[in-house]
Amino acid sequence: MTFTVVGLGEVLWDLLPTGPQLGGAPTNFTYQAAALGAQAMMVTRVGDDDLGREVMRRFLENNLSGDTVQVDRTRPTGTVAVTLDEEGVPHYTFAEDAAWERLVATDVAMQAVRGAHAVCFGTLAQRSETSRGAIQQLVAAAPAHALKIFDVNLRLPFYSREVIDQSLRLSNILKMNDEELAVMTSMYSLHGDVRERIEQLACAFGFKVVVVTCGASGSLIHQEGSWSVLHSQATPVVDTVGAGDAFAAALAMGLLAGMSFREVHVVAAELARYVCCQYGATPSLPKGFRDRLDRSSPHGIA
Repeated sequence: MTFTVVGLGEVLWDLLPTGPQLGGAPTNFTYQAAALGAQAMMVTRVGDDDLGREVMRRFLENNLSGDTVQVDRTRPTGTVAVTLDEEGVPHYTFAEDAAWERLVATDVAMQAVRGAHAVCFGTLAQRSETSRGAIQQLVAAAPAHALKIFDVNLRLPFYSREVIDQSLRLSNILKMNDEELAVMTSMYSLHGDVRERIEQLACAFGFKVVVVTCGASGSLIHQEGSWSVLHSQATPVVDTVGAGDAFAAALAMGLLAGMSFREVHVVAAELARYVCCQYGATPSLPKGFRDRLDRSSPHGIA
């Protein structure tokens, strides 16, 4: 069965030292979900400009529907200047007043999420009141059985306690990195070791799955009282842009396919490592990843 996966939020161009690459966390997620076999679409907004037209061309080239991409006649397609530290970890400077900040919950967008098996969203695209309202309306419209993945993706100064609260309550899967867990620990007065803090979040908001990625230290997944822990493997890192988004895409596709969360974890970690070895967030994937996730009908997590 083909799963319908919808990303909500920003599409932009990562202006890397090696040249521009298509990016935006939910876009990276959606791109990788399509590569893994999903019927994928991105609810986003681009400018009526060359960069926007190139986004549309890339989407069509990579089996992403263009039907849910809105065109803004007055604001430009988003860009972000990306610098890499010595370990390939990115640091971002986002252009202001981008088209994706004017995202609207159109009838087409609502129809897309109502038919989705999974939706994914973060905090950056909620930095404007317009796009925040649209994203929250769209997530709320997704079916009760759908995976509603909140990939925290904190980017200073573009988040607030209010936005995070609302996003946590709309979602049933939480994904964050270890730095974001530290922010959440302070924000929600969590206590104890990593596992205890994750359990507190899962209990407080009713999450079925909580994921924490820890860079070179590996990753862990909590699912209704059970744990999967994977330690990092030596990886020749080119850059880490999009690695977490690829992890989230494999996680969603594996859960939808009915794989055990341990199996899902292994594939997601492998895909994240592969992306770290490539330039940019949306490299072409070896066929083996899709084959491993090409499993049975969806079970959901309701």
